[in-house]
Amino acid sequence: MIEPKVFTVGQINRYIKNLLENDFILNSLLVQGEISNFKAHSSGHWYFTLKDAQGAISCVIFRQDAMQIPFLPENGMKVILYGHVSLYEKTGQYQLYGEFLEPIGMGALQIAFEQMKEKLAAEGLFDADFKREIPDHVSCIAVITSPTGAAVRDIIQIAKRRDPRVKIAVFPTLVQGEAAAEDIVKSLKLANDWGEADVIILGRGGGSMEDLWAFNEEIVARAIFASELPVISAVGHETDFTIADFVSDLRAPTPSAAAELATEPLESIKENLAELTDRLDRDVQAVLTSSKRRLDFLKERPVLKRPLEGIRRTQMYLEEKERLLLRETLRKLEKDKQKLAAAEAGLQAVSPFSIMQRGYALLMDAKGNPVTTAEAAAVGQALQVRLKDGILQAEVTGKAVFAHGEKETIL
Repeated sequence: MIEPKVFTVGQINRYIKNLLENDFILNSLLVQGEISNFKAHSSGHWYFTLKDAQGAISCVIFRQDAMQIPFLPENGMKVILYGHVSLYEKTGQYQLYGEFLEPIGMGALQIAFEQMKEKLAAEGLFDADFKREIPDHVSCIAVITSPTGAAVRDIIQIAKRRDPRVKIAVFPTLVQGEAAAEDIVKSLKLANDWGEADVIILGRGGGSMEDLWAFNEEIVARAIFASELPVISAVGHETDFTIADFVSDLRAPTPSAAAELATEPLESIKENLAELTDRLDRDVQAVLTSSKRRLDFLKERPVLKRPLEGIRRTQMYLEEKERLLLRETLRKLEKDKQKLAAAEAGLQAVSPFSIMQRGYALLMDAKGNPVTTAEAAAVGQALQVRLKDGILQAEVTGKAVFAHGEKETIL
């Protein structure tokens, strides 16, 4: 009896995987469906489900392929996926391995454009508050474009025709292809670091959306926003719009129009200068006329026609004030003198020295303190007797104290 062959799970999955990958149809096919459960992994791989009314299939797009797709898939988006069917051996799940994704309806680049526009607008990169003013009088323009294209010739020709004095510095730059975006960013930095230009014109001639795509790249938009110099975008024709147009400080419909926006015609400058000169002359004449009238008016003032008259009036006024002041001062001094004499007489009347003139004396102890009662003095105490013409030294040899109106015995 032949023993049946036993297979491992891994062998079965590997066998099925080989069948799927060697199938002529499943090896390379286009599948149409609606995206759901989309997830962009941190590794760069994309995982999602592609479904329709009859079924669903798991899909994966690896990082190196995802980087080539210009837009970011979203749930509900109808797409056509190019890839092949294979089996993931660890789970036994078959899935579509995508290599490219194309949206149905709106093109991939248009979707990428709208997504980038929405993202940067939400961050405020298009806000008018951040727009820099284009200088009125530009002396130097930095032109970032291809040195061989028609755009640079148009810009130079028109700018020089309008203002022959303007300087133009061309920064040769790739404006198409995979390396164009990084080259544009490099040129923007160089123009800012150079620092001699007043404004930057960034642009190129017309082309397809693919040709102009470098001006829709995020790194270019952020470099324009970060520029210290004002930027005029001039990409393609009047109907062409790029992300650079929205971020720039001013959009010109064409490179030629950018040259016109950045410069002022020399004739216009001359006319403005002539007008300013005329206005200055009129203003100066008006000031001179007004000043002459005021001078004539002042010349007729009495203070200028008869200057000594005012001085004399002031002198008389001061003399009168001086007389009044002297009279009032003498009156007040006389009044104060009378008050002083009255006060002196009052003091004299109550002064003990005045009483001494009538034969009275002032009795004091050795320290000069008045002795006013007999009781206050002691027998043998030294006293001073102040008379009107001098002082006598005395000693108490005895005393008598009167009490109740009667004479005391002499001690």
